[in-house]
Amino acid sequence: MEVKDSIEIVPGFRVGAVDAGLRKQPAADLTLIVADGPCSAAGVFTTNQVKAAPVLYDQACLEANPDQIQAVIINAAVANACTGDEGMRNAKQTADWVAESIGCKPDQVLVMSTGVIGVQLPMSKFQSGIPAAKAALRPDGWSDAACAIMTTDTKPKISSLTADGITIAGIAKGAGMIAPNMATMLSAIVTDADIAPQDLHSALRRAAGVSFNHIVIDGDMSTNDTVLLLASGASGKRIKADNLNHFTEMLTKVCADLAKKIVKDGEGASRFIQIIVTGATHDWVAKEIANTIATSPLVKTAFYGGDANWGRILAAAGRASISDHKLDQNTLSLWYDDLQLVEKGMPLNYDDKRANAIASQPEITVTLDLGQGGREEYTVWTCDLSHDYVSINGHYRT
Repeated sequence: MEVKDSIEIVPGFRVGAVDAGLRKQPAADLTLIVADGPCSAAGVFTTNQVKAAPVLYDQACLEANPDQIQAVIINAAVANACTGDEGMRNAKQTADWVAESIGCKPDQVLVMSTGVIGVQLPMSKFQSGIPAAKAALRPDGWSDAACAIMTTDTKPKISSLTADGITIAGIAKGAGMIAPNMATMLSAIVTDADIAPQDLHSALRRAAGVSFNHIVIDGDMSTNDTVLLLASGASGKRIKADNLNHFTEMLTKVCADLAKKIVKDGEGASRFIQIIVTGATHDWVAKEIANTIATSPLVKTAFYGGDANWGRILAAAGRASISDHKLDQNTLSLWYDDLQLVEKGMPLNYDDKRANAIASQPEITVTLDLGQGGREEYTVWTCDLSHDYVSINGHYRT
């Protein structure tokens, strides 16, 4: 089963994207995804305690109505986060207008927002933009939608997989404020499978846990992180307990493909780095160490410079918060791709030019064996940290 970098048609869904005037420069910024009928739906959301209005709104809708969702509306440019009661009213008003436009109930509409925090939605632009988005609906509008949800992204993120009579397809956005703690960024995924909400939720949690939760760009977690999954049932292919694992495997492939595309398009990024921590006695120990390395500015800037400065990796591992599970520096071994640099805490007589050449590649795998005698391991996908990252975020609002 191979994923594709495109979406053709997902039976049971139409999508449209328009320029509602939300951005500073003319570009599509409002996306509408509409199902032909009520869908099973599931979502995973930010664990940040400062949650945007659309996150709170969607969580409530999915809790009350997981088998009746019919539409998702996504806006760029304004996050509708830290906007108080007015932000909640605006999220609900957005859903009300979509429901009126497509002919469903307001609680059948989910909303997603991305952009600047602390700004109220320009509701007059939504009021005129929603009918325009409805008029733009078509089965093959996914490429336009993927572009319309971008903020600092430089390229759209699209993925789809068709196998065994069903299709799973998704779009995502995210290039900064990415840390592994649920789903990180925005993504809308749809399928024509027929599956109950509780099974859909189980599949999404498992898929996100080994894909979106394993990516790091800068270590910051957004207020708006959301991944939504809708199932139309249009294929007639019923997913039950006996084939849920296969469906979850398909979903995971799509989620992992989108997650990796987010990292590769990280703000100012020039290198994709896979960090594998092995030989741990506990999985959470491997996870904590891998994430500490992946978010270390010193590690990330060394990779930006193509410098195999591996001491920074061991230093980051040594400061990971693993409580009383002591890390023994004399058991650590390290590889860049297939080149071993360190064995049991001591540098080897390796070829430094080759090490720097590996560190300069567009894609690099770093493997750290903790030597604790355990079998637990953890993988994180991250990127380098460049001058452009600082420039992009230093002038984000200006």
